[in-house]
Amino acid sequence: MAKESKVIFDRNVIDFVTVAAEFCKLMEQAVSTERDQFVDTTLKVLPLLYVKALLLPPCETMGDGVLEENVTEDDYEYVRTTIERLLGSDDVYLDVFLEDMKYSDTPIAKHISEDLADIYQDIRNFVFVFKQGLNLNMHDALSLCQENFKLYWGQKLVNTLRALHEVKFATHDDQDDDDKYYD
Repeated sequence: MAKESKVIFDRNVIDFVTVAAEFCKLMEQAVSTERDQFVDTTLKVLPLLYVKALLLPPCETMGDGVLEENVTEDDYEYVRTTIERLLGSDDVYLDVFLEDMKYSDTPIAKHISEDLADIYQDIRNFVFVFKQGLNLNMHDALSLCQENFKLYWGQKLVNTLRALHEVKFATHDDQDDDDKYYD
C-alpha cells in the first residue's frame, strides 16, 4: 500500500487533481456562464490541465483495472449541449490531426462541445474515484487517466485549445484583413 500512497500524494498529483476539479466545475457550470467568460476561462484551464498531466509521476495499474464510472450519458449530453448552445456556430472547427485526414480530400469537422465533453467524461470519472479516498483505486484511476491522456484526451485538448483560440481572436471580417496584404 505504501507504493500507491507515495504516488497518489505526490505534489504533482495533488496539483493535477486540483486543476481537474476546476475543469469539471467549469464544464458543469457552463450553463450559468457568459460565452466570452467561458471561452476565456477554458483557454486558461486547458493549458494548466495539459501541463499538470505532463508532470504526473509514472504510475502503472496495480488492481484489477475496473473502476467505477460516475459520468452518465445524461451528464455527458448536458455538458455537450450546454457548450454547444453557448458557442453557437463557433462550436464547429476543422481538425487536421485525425487519422482519417490521411485518406480524405475534404476537411473533417469536429465540435468543441463534443471534445470538451469527452475530456470532461474522463477527468470527471478520475476526480470521482479520487474523492472516494481508496488508495488502490486512486492509484489505478491515476494510471488510467495518464494512459487516456497519452492516447486520447491530450490530443483532443490541444486541438480544442486551438479552436477556442480562434473563437476568441477571430475577426469574422477575414476578407477585409486579407485585402490589406495585397494592396
